[in-house]
Amino acid sequence: MANKIRLKKHLIFTFMCVICLLSLFLIINIYEYNVYTKNFNNKIVVMVNKIKEEYPDISDNEIMQIFNSEGSDTKLFDKYGIDVDTDSIILENNKSYHIFLAINIGFLLLSNFILLIIFFKYNYEKNKELDEIIKYIEEINKKNYSLHIDEISEDELSILKNEIYKTTVMLKENAENSLKDKVELKKSLEDISHQLKTPLTSILVMLDNLIDNPDMDFDTREDFIRDVKREVVNINFLVQAILKLSKFDANTINFSRENRLVKDIINESVKNVSTLCDLRNIQVEINGDEKAQLNCDFMWQVEAITNIVKNCIDHSNTGNKISISYEKNNVYVLIKIQDFGDGISKKDLPHIFERFYKGENSTADSVGIGLALSKTIIEKDNGNICVESERGKGSCFVIKYFEA
Repeated sequence: MANKIRLKKHLIFTFMCVICLLSLFLIINIYEYNVYTKNFNNKIVVMVNKIKEEYPDISDNEIMQIFNSEGSDTKLFDKYGIDVDTDSIILENNKSYHIFLAINIGFLLLSNFILLIIFFKYNYEKNKELDEIIKYIEEINKKNYSLHIDEISEDELSILKNEIYKTTVMLKENAENSLKDKVELKKSLEDISHQLKTPLTSILVMLDNLIDNPDMDFDTREDFIRDVKREVVNINFLVQAILKLSKFDANTINFSRENRLVKDIINESVKNVSTLCDLRNIQVEINGDEKAQLNCDFMWQVEAITNIVKNCIDHSNTGNKISISYEKNNVYVLIKIQDFGDGISKKDLPHIFERFYKGENSTADSVGIGLALSKTIIEKDNGNICVESERGKGSCFVIKYFEA
């Protein structure tokens, strides 16, 4: 904005100077014309008076005819060295001519001098702005992005400065995002390492026991093998979930959306955890509009709902039930998944969808990634998810898929 104001001041100042110089030039020319006219008229008056004295019988009309008649005889003036084409017959006009010539030359020089001052002053400020732009670019090359360049303006350099500022902001954001990505990658690797360390250690210990004790009784050996299998299954789930999240982070997954019945998504999800429900004697109740449809990627949404239902099962007591309800209105499709377990503490509630976060009531097999994956999948399909929970009364996951 400062550049715009400065440019406006320059233009106004230059315009005023030009107007003043033109006005002064016009005044000088008018004054010059008046001086010449006055000198001519004074001499003509003297001549008329002299003629009347010498020729009293001459009339005024005859005198006016003499002045208005055309003649080309210049011998009289040639006799006195006066060239009627270049010299003034009236000597006073010759003096005035030289005076006004000097004034006009001085005025011309003064005008050029003033315009040159304006030009050099404007160029000086432009060069100063160019130097500032060069310094900005040098600072950017030094990875110093904490720069402030003038706001919206209209001259070319200001537009250039604003474009540099946009580039600076973009480079700064890229640098910050790059640093943030590195921090997140480091944190993720630490979390993954921590998640893999415990099951791998357990597997190594159990395998060492199996190797070091060839005479181990059959039941104990079977227990060790089942434990090893369970840990391998957990590691496999963790690796697969991390790979899926990585694909989402890299934006390499393209959803194949189609209209599917909401009940089919829920039924398929419940089917995926039916064995776990049977082991825990947990009943799943499903209620909703059977004609409700959702435009989504069927397989990915089944995985998202499956992870949520599994989480509810893990936090439910044996013999409990899980309630799933769904409906559709003009704005969104709503799915509610309710368990009646111990609930989520207020401390854990804000972090429940964070990767690798394990609340105080998490099971031993939990790796803290299922809900994070579900949230990512749901949001990818134009939805959102939140959870409502109260200790001792269970948790309710509320999912809304908005119409695209």
